[in-house]
Amino acid sequence: MGDLTDHIAQAHLKARNDLSELSRLSEFLGTFFTRNGLPEDLVGDFELALEEVFVNAVMHGYPDGGEHEISVSVALDDGVVNLTVEDDGLPFNPLEAPLVDLDLPFEQRGIGGLGIHLVKGLMDNLEYTRAEGRNRLVMRKKIGI
Repeated sequence: MGDLTDHIAQAHLKARNDLSELSRLSEFLGTFFTRNGLPEDLVGDFELALEEVFVNAVMHGYPDGGEHEISVSVALDDGVVNLTVEDDGLPFNPLEAPLVDLDLPFEQRGIGGLGIHLVKGLMDNLEYTRAEGRNRLVMRKKIGI
């Protein structure tokens, strides 16, 4: 009987709180998905979700500016891809953000909220925690192979 860790593949990346890091994040995910033989359409979902969460952290998490580190991890565990984003920005739980009423005319929807709405639709499960001054969002999606 093999060790349980035989089924886990993972990778980590530390990024600066700068939008120029998006291409590096996309490449990081692409490499992980290719290396683990995961479906190409799945990487698109994760790239989009990561971009939304990363951009939110960069744009809204650091009103005082300065350079900060945003940690990104991806793991494949028993047919489920887990993508984790951690930052030391302002506390923000995206799961508590109100869902956008897509039935309202565009002008009445207000600003923001669509990104999180999108992420919730792309992933099977989202889990947020705030600990030791850090936001931690875990996004999970089962692989339909």
